[in-house]
Amino acid sequence: MAASLQLGRGRALLRLVPGPGSRRGGVRVLPAGTGVWRGVHSGGWLQATIKILMPSLSPTMEEGNVVKWLKKEGETVTAGDALCEIETDKAVVTLDSSDDGTLAKIMVEEGSKGIRLGALIALMVEEGEDWKQVEIPKDVGPPKSPQPAVPLTPTIPEVPVSVKQEQAHGKLQFRLSPAARNILEKHGLDASQSSPSGPRGIFTKEDALKLLQLKESGKIPELKASPAPPQVTAATLASPAAESVPYLRPMVPPVSTPGKPNALGTFTEIPASNIRRVIAKRLTESKSTVPHAYATTDCDLEAILKIRQDLVKENIKVSVNDFIIKAIAVTLKQMPDVNVSWDGKGPKQLPSVDISIAVATDKGLITPIIRDAATKGIQEIAVSAKALAKKARDGKLLPEEYQGGSFSISNLGMFGISEFRAVINPPQACILAVGSSRPELRLTQDEEGNAKLQQQQRMTVSMASDCRVVDDELASKFLENFKANLENPIRLALL
Repeated sequence: MAASLQLGRGRALLRLVPGPGSRRGGVRVLPAGTGVWRGVHSGGWLQATIKILMPSLSPTMEEGNVVKWLKKEGETVTAGDALCEIETDKAVVTLDSSDDGTLAKIMVEEGSKGIRLGALIALMVEEGEDWKQVEIPKDVGPPKSPQPAVPLTPTIPEVPVSVKQEQAHGKLQFRLSPAARNILEKHGLDASQSSPSGPRGIFTKEDALKLLQLKESGKIPELKASPAPPQVTAATLASPAAESVPYLRPMVPPVSTPGKPNALGTFTEIPASNIRRVIAKRLTESKSTVPHAYATTDCDLEAILKIRQDLVKENIKVSVNDFIIKAIAVTLKQMPDVNVSWDGKGPKQLPSVDISIAVATDKGLITPIIRDAATKGIQEIAVSAKALAKKARDGKLLPEEYQGGSFSISNLGMFGISEFRAVINPPQACILAVGSSRPELRLTQDEEGNAKLQQQQRMTVSMASDCRVVDDELASKFLENFKANLENPIRLALL
């Protein structure tokens, strides 16, 4: 079936044709993120072209990087085939084709970064069409975002006299003591006309007084005042010469030249990945908008370590962190008031217990999720945690494997960190910071009631909670129950 739009003398301007994929009443229905267009010119019909656009692969994604193309121009593509690898703000995700056809034109090469959502990255044609004659549409980019307003009255920071001297003469390579700086600025002296005598090359008060005596005796010329920095107005900003207006940045060293050794006082800019930028943004938002409250407790690991030893004999490998995940999940099941999130308007009760585990990767921290952790056994949790951690480090996590979660766990015990505080991962309400285990001598009683010293393995955990939904009392009770569940592993099998 075909549908045509007629105009004038029966000339067809647009035609919808059937093709691979779903159909409704004979008209092809395309998935989101693609588009098919067919036009006419004096020589006849143009081939139907399928647009491949930069998709949104995570809720916080604003742009993506094309890591690698898995298909070449001219290759046949079947629905479900992997087209390319895209780095999002969370991981490297494979983009699959939603249609059949031939990859005709790659618009964005491998290694391209900062591709906005909705931008055209490739073109496909339908099976049987001439892919070499594909015509590139004019609207190849996403809608332009509004340009930020330019401030009309920027201010130039006031530069101290001593810094102006350093910029003007370029000779000062030593530090000034506070007293020496005051004398130099008060009397308009140039410290480069003398030598420092203080430890580690510091220009001292005595050096400044000697320089003042030389000036009063006429043995050194008086330092000319540095010219005032030019005033920047709205008119100068609008003029073509605005780029030539100097801007003094006394506290920032110059950028080094690529390919050359770093000069004294320069720095090297390190490009930030999408993941790093999103982490920085979310952590800043969390600490500035979420009221953090902290609670800390110590846990006895003797029972857990004994069970691990017994499991090792049966060739079952589980970690202390796997027991912690299970204990947190069981405690959340017992106390659903803590299994909540804050969406900006109020708390939301979450239907399942999904534990996010923090995994450090080369590109930053990411938190894959163990779903329904309360219903899983310790060994099943161990297998899931290990598999998710490997996928996270390889950048192969799927969006559904890191989006969501109701409670986070960050464990730095393997790095020898005994205690720390973690930042909440919004919209979650809590995160548990786990330190390393340590031996401690504690006073206990034997079966006969005699006191004795006994060595125990203890671990410090600290919970950060959003006190808008989990107040101090609720957080304290949660930690108390968690401690009881972890120290008595038999309770973990009750749920």
